[in-house]
Amino acid sequence: MKVAVASDHGGINIRKEIISLLEELNIEYEDMGCECETSVDYPDYALPVATKVAAGEFDRGILICGTGIGMSIAANKVKGIRCALVHDMFSAQATREHNDTNVLAMGERVIGPGLAREIAKIWLTTEYQGGRHATRVGKISEYEKENL
Repeated sequence: MKVAVASDHGGINIRKEIISLLEELNIEYEDMGCECETSVDYPDYALPVATKVAAGEFDRGILICGTGIGMSIAANKVKGIRCALVHDMFSAQATREHNDTNVLAMGERVIGPGLAREIAKIWLTTEYQGGRHATRVGKISEYEKENL
């Protein structure tokens, strides 16, 4: 698995925790920034990650901002991306099993670093179940083909 990771200024600390987790799990990753504490625009980080995941350069992406909302909205504008904003462990598992999400968004001002690591670990290690869920995910993909 290869993962792209990015944050804006509001998610730097959790991004560092996620990078540490990826190293512990021996998962290949690319840190796509940001390295500043001054205000930056989240689409400048979310869109490159989502674009690279959609293009197949990375298997998954993880995005962090203050709330995770801006990152998830921006990422979901990219065709082929299914980004979930997650702040609990149950949703981390369900969004992989049921929705085959390929990008995870979290908010540093919403959750702490320990919970963020647990969410990311569950999300990274949970497999998509397919089955009845494949029909639902397929409907999203078909819509994208016809409308975007």
